[in-house]
Amino acid sequence: MKNIFKYACFLTVIIFILSSLSVSFASSKRINWYTYKQGLELNKKEGKKIFLYFYADQCTYCKKMDKETFNDYSVASYINDNFIPIKVNSDREVKIALAFGVRGLPSTWFIAENGERISNLPGYIPPKSLLNILKYINTDSFKEMAFRKFMGNM
Repeated sequence: MKNIFKYACFLTVIIFILSSLSVSFASSKRINWYTYKQGLELNKKEGKKIFLYFYADQCTYCKKMDKETFNDYSVASYINDNFIPIKVNSDREVKIALAFGVRGLPSTWFIAENGERISNLPGYIPPKSLLNILKYINTDSFKEMAFRKFMGNM
């Protein structure tokens, strides 16, 4: 009986550890970022919209967006599945930032499959808001309706 109790306790501990590991892995899915050049090349092959994110190492709200928004499982999954995510350090890749007229950080751009600029959003975007915006852009709803109407239809 003592052996059965020991095995039961051991199995309980193992199951607890494994379940807590799977929860932490599930909640920390990462975005598969590409460089600007890699992302543009991939866009030619896959024909997906581009999620273009400008940041800087010392930017407080960029760090917040990395920690809160981009670590959100739903956001990371949606971006990875539906967009080509490109991350550009505006301090190191100044020409790209200037080409997009980036004046403040963070700055998020949405680029169509054909390379046309759809829209941009300056500043920090919370996870839930970004997820709604991603759906609005990905479904091409921006061509037919205002964002408010889109949100009312959800």
